Amino acid sequence: MDLKTIADTPPWDWPDDAEKTFLRILRDDQAAESDRVLAAELAGDITVINDELAGVLLSILCSGNESDEVRGQAAISLGPALEIAYTHEFEDPDDVLISEQAFRRIRETFRELYMDDDIPKTVRRRILEGSVHAPQNWHEDAVRSAYSSKDEDWKLTAVFSMCFVRGFDDEILESLDSENPDIHYHAVCAAGNWELDAAWQHIVALVTSEETEKSLLLAAIEALASINPQEAAPIIVNLTDSDDEDIAEAAYEAISMTDEFLDDESDPLLN
Repeated sequence: MDLKTIADTPPWDWPDDAEKTFLRILRDDQAAESDRVLAAELAGDITVINDELAGVLLSILCSGNESDEVRGQAAISLGPALEIAYTHEFEDPDDVLISEQAFRRIRETFRELYMDDDIPKTVRRRILEGSVHAPQNWHEDAVRSAYSSKDEDWKLTAVFSMCFVRGFDDEILESLDSENPDIHYHAVCAAGNWELDAAWQHIVALVTSEETEKSLLLAAIEALASINPQEAAPIIVNLTDSDDEDIAEAAYEAISMTDEFLDDESDPLLN
């Protein structure tokens, strides 16, 4: 199966040799850049990532001979494996995708590269976005510095990172009013992740508005249920009848977070 066919196939249906396909393309510096970017993206999927793939992605990230786009994608693709390792803390080998040695090497390399001001801006941004999946002490200052920048790209990276790094409630709330739709989106995600009560009314308005763009609506539904599941259910219930399957599914998942969804007598779908 070639790369583009793999990309069009759900990861759980990928062939057994998908990993070898990704490795071959990532190691071939003569391959088309678009193929190498795609291979770097797919290689980070949790169904295939392992020490060998992670090592190749890290080598690409460290190479100044690679394009910024390929290096940036390599950094982003390492994020999910870092997050799973960070969450499970290697207590059960079956729960992690990379070894503890690889995990520590990736985190340290991320930190060293990020601190190098000679690294291109796009790559440094992706390094921060990938590394915050496994938060470290240096992240707070890095996120704060990025947020205070007048550069809109850095501010976007900062707000994305706030979904993983604690201590930025005020900045998240401020970003809910951003005119930049990407910053607004990630602020909604962060508000839901940290269950910010002060964001409740803003997110209710997004969920109940017919003008809310779909991806933002999906994020708002999840955020609302995270902030206050009990109060979210009656607000979200009408969306279970949406003609859009993604919206209806998101609404059902949000309502399932509440005890009343499991109780027929108080289930808003039955009353």
